[in-house]
Amino acid sequence: MTLLQVMPEDAPDTVLLRTRDEGEIAEALQESSARLRRWPLRGNVLPGTSGEDMLARYRSDVDELCASEGLRLVDVVQLLPEEGPAWEERAATARSAFLEEHRHAENEIRFFAHGTGCFYLHVAGRVYAVVCEAGDLLSVPAGTRHWFDMGPRPEFCAIRFFEEEDGWVGDFTGDPIAQRFPRLDALLAAG
Repeated sequence: MTLLQVMPEDAPDTVLLRTRDEGEIAEALQESSARLRRWPLRGNVLPGTSGEDMLARYRSDVDELCASEGLRLVDVVQLLPEEGPAWEERAATARSAFLEEHRHAENEIRFFAHGTGCFYLHVAGRVYAVVCEAGDLLSVPAGTRHWFDMGPRPEFCAIRFFEEEDGWVGDFTGDPIAQRFPRLDALLAAG
């Protein structure tokens, strides 16, 4: 189940809100203009599950969202655990790529079909750590400062939505704020 933890931007050890209650999460996220919805899951994601298969499973949901929000491009990104140093290096590189605060010129919309990842939204003096799990559809408004942690052993499959081909390109702020906040593994370990 989704987890939200809200902290002041200048006091990462102070928890203003920690909840798994969908209503409380929705209400708190309104302050950040982000939106969290749920889609029903359609089958298991196993190693070797193709992006085409994932899109076919969710075709009606994807088409409806694209039509309602003017989204033109959709793809699937997944990182499923493997063994060996090559995978560990690839996972570490992927994780570090998004651990710095950035923003996008368009909305960032992700549906988690499998696994877990955490979006940290830096809005109005607060950091909203949104731990997304399978079934979560998160919409982060354009221009929102944020970062993403996929954990030390990434395991997720997400459908990504874009308005333009370069919509995923991040504008990095240079602010080291992300380094001060608890990572995904620490958030989950806290219970």
